[in-house]
Amino acid sequence: MREALAPEKVASRALGTGLTRHEMLRFLDFIEEMQTEAGLVLPHSTPDAYLHITIHLMRNHIEGKLTTISTLAMASRAPYATAVRRIREMEADGLILSRPRTRTGKSFSLHPAPALIEAWQDYAHRIKLVVGRTVGLGEQEEGADYYFGGSYLKARIIPLPAIHTEPLKIAAPLRLLVHADPTFMAMDSLKRQLENVLGAQIRSRALSIDRLRLEVLRNAEAQASAYDIMAVDLPWIGELAEGGMVAPLDAFVEREGVNRSDFHPAGWNGARYRGAQYGIPIQTTPELLAYRTDLFEEAGIAPPDTTDALLDAARRLHRPERGLRGIAWNAARGTPLGHTFLMVMGAFGQPALDLPPLPDGFDASVAHQPLRPMFDTQEAAETADFLRALLEVSPKNILSMSWYERVVAYGDGEVAMAYTYTLLAPYFENDASRPAHGVTGFVPHPAGPHGRPIAPVGGYALALPANLAPERKEAVEKALGVLTSAEVSKLYIMSGSRACPRFSVNADPEVRALSPAITAMDTMARQGLLHYWPRPPAPRISGVIEICGEVFHEMLRGLVGPRDALAEVQRRTEALLNP
Repeated sequence: MREALAPEKVASRALGTGLTRHEMLRFLDFIEEMQTEAGLVLPHSTPDAYLHITIHLMRNHIEGKLTTISTLAMASRAPYATAVRRIREMEADGLILSRPRTRTGKSFSLHPAPALIEAWQDYAHRIKLVVGRTVGLGEQEEGADYYFGGSYLKARIIPLPAIHTEPLKIAAPLRLLVHADPTFMAMDSLKRQLENVLGAQIRSRALSIDRLRLEVLRNAEAQASAYDIMAVDLPWIGELAEGGMVAPLDAFVEREGVNRSDFHPAGWNGARYRGAQYGIPIQTTPELLAYRTDLFEEAGIAPPDTTDALLDAARRLHRPERGLRGIAWNAARGTPLGHTFLMVMGAFGQPALDLPPLPDGFDASVAHQPLRPMFDTQEAAETADFLRALLEVSPKNILSMSWYERVVAYGDGEVAMAYTYTLLAPYFENDASRPAHGVTGFVPHPAGPHGRPIAPVGGYALALPANLAPERKEAVEKALGVLTSAEVSKLYIMSGSRACPRFSVNADPEVRALSPAITAMDTMARQGLLHYWPRPPAPRISGVIEICGEVFHEMLRGLVGPRDALAEVQRRTEALLNP
């Protein structure tokens, strides 16, 4: 254990040898128990201090627990002075990293170096092969194809995030402004572990979507930003970039070697404006149609791929006398209904603005140009009629229903279908008492007569405020890289999120086993169904969404006819976009 792996040997390790978090913890227990049994029954057997030191260090790293030299020495099963010498030797060999815990530098925490983590992953894989061959599971790589599932070691298992050798050189806590949703709730639950990785305290403020946007705008007016990193909804990128409120990140992307190709294109490109990158995606979550597979099979109904098929299915399954309604969706006044109209109109084949057409959709990269709103089109009229028809097969409180309420109605068995983001799937996927648990399928937005099935992308990117104090920028950029890395993104998923922006994380067998929503999203991404053009990053798109959410809510309430509502939205959005 004393000899450090050479960098070139670490780099040459074949992909696919990584173990899952739980499997590695079980492996550490196995090795420790073997040592214990040997000490109990074998003559002249003595504890291996190096081995017990690394087992304790690795276990604390995986579980996000603090390791000090005194606790590590106690775990070594050797006299204290001997243990300290062993620890110092391993530090000298580059296997253990020490990091100051206080400003005085008198107190340190200890962490396994990346080379030690790689060595343990390789060691565990090799031992699994040996055990597998011994019990007859296979002579080659198949010998390790067991334990948590046959596919675990055939695909890339993303490892735990490595501890930074140097803590962030930043005064006061790292200040985050985020959205109050499951991804950022997962981030908050991982706060201590992330602080351990970064070597800095984290202070986070979470707000609802409308309050978050107002706070981002208010913060931009200050001489110095009150936040280091902000979560921004993808449609806001144009407004914030055009107003000089967020900083471009292209230099950071190049310097840190951020792998653009690992991000779903809709999420990555949705955070671009005028050819520059203004955010790094932290969650990419398509809005899909969730449906009860058991109810559909019982009624002999195929999953809908058109709006007509959706309406037919909703009408057939709409049974108010049994406490079951056809479908739930965002129909609350303002932002929720505004988002619904733009996304559904996209499935009817028409973006809200006159974006240039592409073979697979529309070009939202030109959203900075003067564009004409498109609410006086046939597709917009068909969208309005479709939403009015949905009222007949929706819950009674549909006009006050937004993101969370619709997934609750679906998860609790009150509706047979729901438009919902994959982000919220844990509500019913993680609770076996919910009627929708284990019987949910996902399909893209069913297409209107002139459209095609699409999966409109939502989600957030992390951005840096343009008025960030210069002396904080270097440390904050390092934190941005960590918080959006594949390793940390996997932690979010394992802690409750269902909205990962990276192909590599979604392909991880441990991640895919968690949720059919993840598999569905990844499949649709690879099929090119994820799009951000239904809500393009135009500088005033938030105003367009707000107008739609107000006027069409009056239409759904019966206060104004659909033709008048469309004309009013067209007039007001034209005045907004091209004053």
